[in-house]
Amino acid sequence: MRLTDVRPQKGSKKRARRLGRGVSAGQGASAGKGMRGQNSRSGGGTRPGFEGGQQPLYRRLPKLKGFPIINRKEYITMNVSKLSSLPADTEVNLSSLKEAGIIKAAKGSLKILGDGELNVALKVKAAAFTASAKSKIEAAGGSCEVVK
Repeated sequence: MRLTDVRPQKGSKKRARRLGRGVSAGQGASAGKGMRGQNSRSGGGTRPGFEGGQQPLYRRLPKLKGFPIINRKEYITMNVSKLSSLPADTEVNLSSLKEAGIIKAAKGSLKILGDGELNVALKVKAAAFTASAKSKIEAAGGSCEVVK
């Protein structure tokens, strides 16, 4: 047993401080809030994040350069030229590309880019398409379907 293991009995409650009940009570007169000032008054104090009129930190940070985009979408990008090696009328999605060995990791969403040529009609299901990729897939006789 260590000193850090010592805890109050389960279900026990510590009594609340009785403020402003005389000097002998320990928290008499000013109730531990000091003599004067905003924080000694009833209802005194400022809201969380208030920095005395200075621009608060939570309003300063996003304005600075180099901050990462929060909840950024991660895409696995794939050019149309890589899809041309697949047989005709194949349904192309993230799992089928992994099975075919075209991609290794299937983390994130699939985005099809328009670099290269496509001569095979494919049914492509991806999270996003560039305009050139969509036109090349449809020109080859395939279809594009956006999936979440």
